[in-house]
Amino acid sequence: MVVFNGRLASIGRKDAFALVQRLGGEAADEGSSRTTMLVIGADGAGRGASRLAIADASVTGDKSRKLQRAEQVNARTPGQVHIVSEADFCDRGGLPPPEAPGHELYSVREIRELYPAVRDDHLRYLEKWRLIRIVARTNASRYYEFPDLAVIKQVRAELDEGRPFRAIVRTLVSQREGQLAFDFQPGRSSPAHPAKVVALQAQPKPRTADLGQVQPTPMDCQSNLAARYFSEGAGLDEGDVVQQEQAIGAYRQALVLDPTLVPALVNLANLHYARDELVEAQALYERAINLEPECFEAYFNLGNIQHDLGRFGDARECYQAAVQLNPGYADTHFYLAVTLEKLGRSQDARPHWRAYQELAPEGEWVALAKEFSE
Repeated sequence: MVVFNGRLASIGRKDAFALVQRLGGEAADEGSSRTTMLVIGADGAGRGASRLAIADASVTGDKSRKLQRAEQVNARTPGQVHIVSEADFCDRGGLPPPEAPGHELYSVREIRELYPAVRDDHLRYLEKWRLIRIVARTNASRYYEFPDLAVIKQVRAELDEGRPFRAIVRTLVSQREGQLAFDFQPGRSSPAHPAKVVALQAQPKPRTADLGQVQPTPMDCQSNLAARYFSEGAGLDEGDVVQQEQAIGAYRQALVLDPTLVPALVNLANLHYARDELVEAQALYERAINLEPECFEAYFNLGNIQHDLGRFGDARECYQAAVQLNPGYADTHFYLAVTLEKLGRSQDARPHWRAYQELAPEGEWVALAKEFSE
């Protein structure tokens, strides 16, 4: 009668029973007076155990009930129960020996003992996202290398802090390679709404001794006419295609009269952006920033272009400048958070996810912001 102790690395318990029967013997789950052989599974005495499993168990005192009983029987009747390793059993049965992972590998059982909060399904999910990698697999277990313990330890620490496991995985993936496959894609597939200058700010005029005696200069007349063209364009640029063409003409005329009219530059750039003319739009936004370094709209809209072109580092700089100039604009926080996720900086993105929720509690992307701010 053959009895097996512990988990077998090379063959399943059912197949092992069938092999014994094919060789003319009998197998059982529990020992009895008929037991003549006890096979110690390669995974039964811990990592790296094979032919040394029996000796290791004897030295450490980590003996199973079956092994203790077999030794007691042999003490009374020497040689009655043959205690063999799984490797010896495989050799007798014509099977290849069990592959014993090296000492630097860690089984699922050992990892669970080190980090009890990390379940087996957690490990499988980490494998799915390629955050850890199986380097050896036996019938008894899966094995991981030492460097994977750093990832598993981080997961354990964040689970202990109460963070949701999905959020932990998302952060790890982002840290490794960025959220370049982030489901939400602002820009061409889901266009960001450009920030528009609605009206010109009134410029204070210098006080004079007698306004009635001051004649308007040609420059004043040009500025006033440029402002009228700007107002005309602002009233048309959200209309149909024909009206948008008229708006482009009005903004261009305003810039002929006043090349430094930054609001006209921004709104004209917005129209080019809407038509997917990114080169023209980018040039106009950059010109606006050179003329007015505190132009929030130009920074925000230029950030959208940089993101569309995959220049996430440049987009981040633009969005950060826009946030500093206008921290109350919800969309800037949202698009900055998206960009930071794609750069693999989830920790830095979280405050902006939260800011978006606070500034736009009924916003279109509140559910997404809530998920990523966890």
